[in-house]
Amino acid sequence: MQGITWALIVIAVLIFSMIMVVLSRYRKCPSDKIMVIYGKVGSGKDGASLSSKCLHGGAAFIWPVIQDFQYLDLTPISINVDLTNALSRQNIRIDVPSRFTVGISTEPGVMQNAAERLLGLRMAEIQELAKDIIFGQLRLVIATMEIEEINTDRDKFLEAVSHNVESELKKIGLRLINVNVTDITDESGYIEALGKEAAARAINDAKRSVAEQNREGSIGQANAQRDERISVASANATAIDGENEAQAAIAQSNATRREREAEAQRRAIAAENIAKAKALEESYLAEKQAEESRAARELATQEADVIVKAKIEKQRMEIEAEAEAEVARRKAKGEADAIFATMEAQAKGTEAILLKQAAGLSEIVKAAGGNPQEAVNLIIADKIEELVKTQVEAISNVKFDKITVWDSGSGSNGKSSTAGFLSGLMGAVPPLSDTFKMAGMKVPSFLGTDAEEPKDAPETEE
Repeated sequence: MQGITWALIVIAVLIFSMIMVVLSRYRKCPSDKIMVIYGKVGSGKDGASLSSKCLHGGAAFIWPVIQDFQYLDLTPISINVDLTNALSRQNIRIDVPSRFTVGISTEPGVMQNAAERLLGLRMAEIQELAKDIIFGQLRLVIATMEIEEINTDRDKFLEAVSHNVESELKKIGLRLINVNVTDITDESGYIEALGKEAAARAINDAKRSVAEQNREGSIGQANAQRDERISVASANATAIDGENEAQAAIAQSNATRREREAEAQRRAIAAENIAKAKALEESYLAEKQAEESRAARELATQEADVIVKAKIEKQRMEIEAEAEAEVARRKAKGEADAIFATMEAQAKGTEAILLKQAAGLSEIVKAAGGNPQEAVNLIIADKIEELVKTQVEAISNVKFDKITVWDSGSGSNGKSSTAGFLSGLMGAVPPLSDTFKMAGMKVPSFLGTDAEEPKDAPETEE
């Protein structure tokens, strides 16, 4: 198990290492550089092996061992070219100080030339190489042109220089960005003489032009004065005619204005009176409508007060009646529920008592061996003390010290009158036998047989 774990760890480490190697060999090309991949990079369309592959922008995977890469910087290179003693077509030597701006080209074919010829060179070395090419081509262009063309037609000169220089720079992978020629001079002073000649010609042309302009100005001034006098006279005559006509037109206009003012005033007064009358009419009509509206509003207010109050009182009485009825219903229901609950509780209590008594009697009957008469005897034996006590309590409250008996003085059966009274009083108490008879029962035999009814006791008076 431990061996398998170590094997998995080793595999994981190898996979991680491979991933890191792959990531470290995946290179992105910045926008200001050209990435040149060299080594085994494949073959071209003709089947020949390529020496390198150039990439501007994007990214590529660099295979280890068989491939490597370097960058070519696209930063523009400024080169001062102070060309001296360049022989022109007229065999006149001139100096052409200029500044060229070049850079590595990003065109596919030219970029391949740069990879083959500039890779590994420092910026200064590239600058010197380009400078040599520019010197040669600049001399060649100057040799094919005359000084007048170079001095006067700078665009043609720059175009020829750009065409020749750029075609040669492309061979090593560069392109021409800008050309700036500052000044052109020569040792013989030919260009300076051309400048002086041109300046003198320009000055003479300017003087001639000024004289012509002065002449034309004098003639024009005289003609202008003549035309002015004629124009002024004509204008004065025309002005007088115009003033007369204007005054007549003004008078006619004033008359027309006064007529129109009078007509307008008349119309204004009439319109004002009509407007006042119409305003009064509209005012009266508005007051009438306002009074009618007020009367209708008052009537509606009174009706609303009476009817709304009556409706509100009716709804209030209906709500109160419904509330009282609901209270009475709930109260009656509550009382009925209370009575029902009370009666139900009493019935359950009575039922429980009777059930307990029945259970007790059943137990007594079982104790008497199932004989009901014996069960009754047991119950009577248990209650005999209470029965006797009840009979005795019947005369217990009699105050014998307050009783006076009047009789003839002779008692019967050897009894005194007082004894006879007491005997009669005890006889008035119902014996147990009578009580049992009224209940439909017999006195148990252990209490003796039925005794004779006592005789009437003598009358007593308090």
